[in-house]
Amino acid sequence: MKYHTQMEAARKGIITPEMKKVAAKESIDEETLRRKVAEGQVVIPANRNHQRLDPEGIGEGLRTKINVNLGVSHDCPDFEAEFEKVRKALDLKVEAIMDLSSCGKTREFRKRLLETSPAMIGTVPVYDAVGYFDRELTELTAADFLKILEIHAEDGVDFVTIHAGINRETVAHLKLNSRVTNIVSRGGSLLFAWMEATGNENPFFEHFDRVLEICREHDVTISLGDACRPGSIADATDSVQVQELIILGELTKRAWEQDVQVMIEGPGHMALNEIAANMTLQKKLCHGAPFYVLGPLVTDVAPGYDHITSAIGGAVAAMSGADFLCYVTPAEHLRLPTLDDMVEGIIATKIAAHAADIAKGLPGAKEWDLEMSKARAALDWEKMFQLALDPEKARRFREESLPEIRDTCTMCGKMCAVRNTNLTLRGEKVGV
Repeated sequence: MKYHTQMEAARKGIITPEMKKVAAKESIDEETLRRKVAEGQVVIPANRNHQRLDPEGIGEGLRTKINVNLGVSHDCPDFEAEFEKVRKALDLKVEAIMDLSSCGKTREFRKRLLETSPAMIGTVPVYDAVGYFDRELTELTAADFLKILEIHAEDGVDFVTIHAGINRETVAHLKLNSRVTNIVSRGGSLLFAWMEATGNENPFFEHFDRVLEICREHDVTISLGDACRPGSIADATDSVQVQELIILGELTKRAWEQDVQVMIEGPGHMALNEIAANMTLQKKLCHGAPFYVLGPLVTDVAPGYDHITSAIGGAVAAMSGADFLCYVTPAEHLRLPTLDDMVEGIIATKIAAHAADIAKGLPGAKEWDLEMSKARAALDWEKMFQLALDPEKARRFREESLPEIRDTCTMCGKMCAVRNTNLTLRGEKVGV
C-alpha cells in the first residue's frame, strides 16, 4: 500500500520501517506508536530524500529530544568551523540539527550536512531566501518564498520552520498591544518587514495549501514557528503570543487534513511560574500536537549564562508537556556560538531533557540514574565515567586532582562518607 507521509501510513494502518525503529528505541509498542502518529500526537520527521537518517520520534510518551542550531552567516562564513560543530554534536548524540545558514553557499552547506548527518535536519527557508535569490527582501515575491521551501524539501530536509501564524490579523493585534521587545523571531521579523513594505499577506499563510502540497510530497514535517514568541519575561503569555497560537492551532488542523505532520514552536522568555500553564494552553489550542520550545529562558539578566536559564525553563517545560527542546548556548544574545559554547549548550539541554523524562516516568530514564548511584556507592570510578552524560569532562576533572586515597576524591579524602560507611558495614576500622 502506497503512502506519502508517516501520518498517512499510520492512518492506513501501516507500521513503517521508521515507526519500527522509533518504537524499538523508545521501548514502546509499535501499534501504540502508529496510533499516536495517526492522531498527530507524535511526529517522525523523515524526508525520504535524507538517506543517512536514523529516525527519531517526537511527542507524547517519548523521550524528550533536543535540537542544535548552527550554520554559516555573513560574519561567520567558515564551512569547516561549522562542520566541526556538526561532528561534535553528532558525537554527543543530539537528535536534531537545524541549519540556520543565511549567507553564501547555503545549499552546498545544507547538502553536505544531509549527506553527513544521521540526525534529523531542520531549516528555516525564509532565512535562505534573500541570499539564494540575491535580491533585497522587499524585491522577493510570494513565489520566491514558496520556491525556497520546495528546494529545501527536495534536498532532503526533515522539518522546516514556517512562520505562517504572523498574518495581517496578528500584525494588527501586535500594533494595538505594545510589547517591550516587539518581535524577536528572525524569521518572523523578516516576514513582518516584507508584509509592511509590500502591503501583502504573509505568503506562507496565504498559500498554506501550497506549503502543504510541498511538504506532503516529500514528507517534510512542518514546525509552525512562533514569530510572536516573547523575547522578554515582560511579554510572556500576552495577547499577541496567544493570538498567534490560536492561528497555529487552526493551521495544524488544515495540515492534518492533508496528512502532513506538524509540531508547534513555543517561547521564548517566560517566568518560571507561567511555564506549566503555557504548555497546557499550547496542547489545548493545538490539539495535542508536539511542542518544540526555545528554552524558555526564565530570566533576562544572565547573558553569558543563558544555557543555564534555558535549562531551568526547559526542564519545567518538558516535565509539563513540551516534547522537543532547542538548545541555548552561553553565547545567546551575544554572538555566534563557538564549539565550546555549543558543547555547553548541548549538555545543559540534555540535562534538562533527562530530568524531565525522570519526572514523567519514561521507561529507562530513572534506571540510568540508578546505575550511576550504584557505581558511586561502590566507588567504581570507571563505571561512573562510562555512565556520565559527559564522560570526557568527568574523567578530566578527576585526573586534574587525584587524591592520596585513590578510591576517594580530593573533596573529602579519608573523610569520604561513602568509603567510611562501606568500611563500617564490613566491620573494618575507619581511620581519618
